[in-house]
Amino acid sequence: MATLYTHQDSNIRKTWFLMTVFFVIIICLGWAFSYYFENPAILSFAIIFSILMNITSYWYSDKIALKMSGAIPADEIKFQDLHNIVENLSITAGLPKPRVYIISDPSPNAFATGRNAKNSAVAVTTGLLDILEKSELEGVIAHELSHIGNRDILVSTVVVVLVGFIALLSDMFLRMAIHGGGRSNDSGNKGKAIILVIGLILAILAPIASTLIQLAISRKREFLADASGALLTRYPEGLANALKKISANPNQLQKVSKATAHMFIANPFKGKNISNLFMTHPPVEERIKALLGKNNPNDPN
Repeated sequence: MATLYTHQDSNIRKTWFLMTVFFVIIICLGWAFSYYFENPAILSFAIIFSILMNITSYWYSDKIALKMSGAIPADEIKFQDLHNIVENLSITAGLPKPRVYIISDPSPNAFATGRNAKNSAVAVTTGLLDILEKSELEGVIAHELSHIGNRDILVSTVVVVLVGFIALLSDMFLRMAIHGGGRSNDSGNKGKAIILVIGLILAILAPIASTLIQLAISRKREFLADASGALLTRYPEGLANALKKISANPNQLQKVSKATAHMFIANPFKGKNISNLFMTHPPVEERIKALLGKNNPNDPN
């Protein structure tokens, strides 16, 4: 049976794989465009940039994710009940208490971030605190602690930085190609055309690949975190009821992007007609059925 720690090693391997893929993509883009523009400095920049971004994504992505979401530290007196729930469930899960953050937003949602359990954080919106009862809030916090215990947060937090910068660099390289430049001698025209095509293909595929990576790591892990959270609280109805209320709320998060959407407990883009194939979260109905033990052919567990 899946536990809080079942997929730790797998998620660590995924993180190193993502960082390696990011490194290779950026190096390939840098090499293609440095050859085309006859400027070795572009390749040097790509190498240095990819190394720095990998370091940043590992050590500082949690701070970046919290900043992008508008999260601030939750006052221990004003939000004493929230702190108590986080602390009690952390003790039950055998985890150190994560830092607790608040997002001033009427849309109910939450996420966990950080590179490991000792450097983790949980953020909840004011809208979540307004509409959930204690047992439901416990279910949400248990879900997020499950992500921490299972090292999901390491993967998802690294993705926030890498996905954002892959899209940024791809756009930059495409603009460089469109505005021209490069080799002018006839003997290099054929090679120039080939390298340009390769560079353009890489630049176009990079953001698509990053989106596919997001989808791959997001959907199944939500089922696992739901199940692990239910085991932690021994009350799956709490999380199930919380998911019902969250999904029924019409408010959309004010500070959310495609780079951070996969981190939240529920899809933060409200009212968006998105195909299930391109949703970062499985349908709430399927998650609720799985929690309540109803027959669900799409449940991966």
